[in-house]
Amino acid sequence: MAHIVVLGAGTGGTPAAYELREILGKEHSVTLINASETFQFVPSNPWIALGWRKRPETTIEIRPYLEKKGIKFIAKRADKIDPVANTVTMLDGEVVNYDYLVIATGPRLAFDLVEGSGPEGGYTQSVCSVDHAEKAFADYEEFLKNPGHVVIGALPGASCFGPAYEYAMGLETDLRRRKMRDQVPMTYITSEPYIGHLGLGGVGDSKGLLEGEMRNRHIKWICNAKTVKVEPGKMYVEEYNDLGEKIKDHVVEFKFSMMLPPFRGVPVVASVPNLCNPGGFVIVDKHQRSPAYKNIFSLGVCIAIPPVEQTPVPTGTPKTGYMIESMGTAIVHNIADELAGKPATTTGTWNTICLADMGDTGAAFVALPQIPPRNVTWAKKGKWVHLAKVAFEKYFLYKMKTGHSEPIYEKYTLKAMGITRLKD
Repeated sequence: MAHIVVLGAGTGGTPAAYELREILGKEHSVTLINASETFQFVPSNPWIALGWRKRPETTIEIRPYLEKKGIKFIAKRADKIDPVANTVTMLDGEVVNYDYLVIATGPRLAFDLVEGSGPEGGYTQSVCSVDHAEKAFADYEEFLKNPGHVVIGALPGASCFGPAYEYAMGLETDLRRRKMRDQVPMTYITSEPYIGHLGLGGVGDSKGLLEGEMRNRHIKWICNAKTVKVEPGKMYVEEYNDLGEKIKDHVVEFKFSMMLPPFRGVPVVASVPNLCNPGGFVIVDKHQRSPAYKNIFSLGVCIAIPPVEQTPVPTGTPKTGYMIESMGTAIVHNIADELAGKPATTTGTWNTICLADMGDTGAAFVALPQIPPRNVTWAKKGKWVHLAKVAFEKYFLYKMKTGHSEPIYEKYTLKAMGITRLKD
């Protein structure tokens, strides 16, 4: 009998645990470890930060649903991974043995790389967790009593740009609904070399689509922007040209700001010898397996993926939902094959699908594969994207409660867009 431990109950780890339990025989056991009892649907956090959702609508106390499916759940913070002894030690000293370990922890939010940034001891807000999103909404409510300049965007080294665009467009929509838009100048400050780069080198005409949306909404922008320091009400930004030469220093004053951080690996994972790159991200082969430890697999935001291209200000490559879903499925099938005495052969489909809500409309981007040149590049805008994201949120939360392991993106999202060519 094999014991498979999944570390991290997010949008990658929880579905992977359900799929492992469904595919593996009853003679094998599955344990999911998470720092809290709660599953949170992270893509909804921009809505929480605007007051359009409340925590109970996007979070689930996950234990009863996991246990109903025969998955053991440990709601404790992991403190140490010993890849030689094949153990995970909890902060309270409990030791969990594993035959296979699946790492799906997500990232550490590295606000510490930019002085004064972040919601905990800094002067910018975040939508990277439900706690941060709730704090952002509380700060936004105070801002509305005495409005002024808003700055939204992404810090140097960021790799997840979609939520920044979503939050900028959503906030602009919310201000219009409140009849306050005329009181709030807005600037979008991003490490991307151009609007719509998205860490992907652009997707179709994402540049033209998102620039047009920014212009229509009277949102100014600074690209190739290296935010170097944040003080109360002031952001210090260096702007670079396409050759990587600094061309201007900005001191941008603001009353409210939300800036996405760069990511790094979480300490419990980053501290394992030979497992990670210098940023603390897990190095994996095409089968999602660690080259250093053959019984450790990893998926999601915590794995190492090189940038799509070099940019004047560092940008990372996003790990989108479809990629993460595909990585998880590959891991499950590879573990199942090994347990059956077969070699691991399944690989993930490294494609990108993004549904970006814009408050009263939305934009959908598809890149197959993620890294150019691509077989399919597709970008569309419309009210239907907003409705599709709402439906996707509800279905994903339903899936987490019922333990369904069907592939959401390939079965529903791509087909809803009229795209039938799903493979690289």
